[in-house]
Amino acid sequence: MEDNIARLYDSILGVDESGKGDLFGPLVVAGVYVEDEKKASILLAHGIRDSKTLSDAQALRLAPIINNYCKTVIVKIGVTRYNELYEKIQNLNRMLGWGHARVIENCLKDVSPKYIVSDKFGDESVIKVALMEKGKKSNLIQKTKAEQNVAVAAASIIARAEFLKSMQKMTEEYAIEFPKGGGNPKIDLALERFVKKYGKDKLNHVAKMHFKNLKKYNEREAFKKILK
Repeated sequence: MEDNIARLYDSILGVDESGKGDLFGPLVVAGVYVEDEKKASILLAHGIRDSKTLSDAQALRLAPIINNYCKTVIVKIGVTRYNELYEKIQNLNRMLGWGHARVIENCLKDVSPKYIVSDKFGDESVIKVALMEKGKKSNLIQKTKAEQNVAVAAASIIARAEFLKSMQKMTEEYAIEFPKGGGNPKIDLALERFVKKYGKDKLNHVAKMHFKNLKKYNEREAFKKILK
C-alpha cells in the first residue's frame, strides 16, 4: 500500500509545505483531509495536482475549491518568528518536522485518517519525534514525490496559496516587490531597496536570515556600503 501512494484515496490526510526555498516570506505548512474516493475524484476533476506544476494564479484559484470540499489546516511561521526559531534550532528539517507535526495534531482533533501522507524531506524521525501521543499512533507515510497523492497535492496548493497571499501583504506593507525563490536575480535589488528604505535591522522581518545567498549579498562591496 505504501509503495503506491498515488492510489490512496480513502481517508487520507496529506501534508506539505511552501516557502522553505524562498528567501523572502514565511514558511507555511498545510494539511488536507480527503475523506473518501468521491472527494478525491472531485479534486482530481478540478485539476488538483502538485503546486510546483501550477502557476501562482492557478494555485490561488484552486485553493478555495479545496477548502470547499475538504478539511484544511494551516500552520504559518511568519518571517520574524522563523528567524527566532532557526536561531535556536539551527536546523531547517527540524523546523519542518515541527510544522508538519502541528498540522497533523490539529487535524487529528477533528478527523481520524487511515493514512497520513507527507513528502519526505529528511530523516523520518523529525516528524515522529515532534508528534504528540495521538499522532505517534497514526499510520504516517513519508515518501519522496508524495504530491503524487491527491491529498498531498491539495495540501501543496493550500500552502502555496497562503504563502502567495503573505507575500502580497508584504509587498503592500513595504511598497517593495519581493521576488519568490532563493536564487532569483532580482533578489539582490530587492534587498538593496529594502535596506535603503527601512535599514538592515528590519531585514529579519522579511528575509530568512540564514540563507546563504543573503550572506553572499552581504559580502558584496556595493551592499556593504548600504549596510553601514
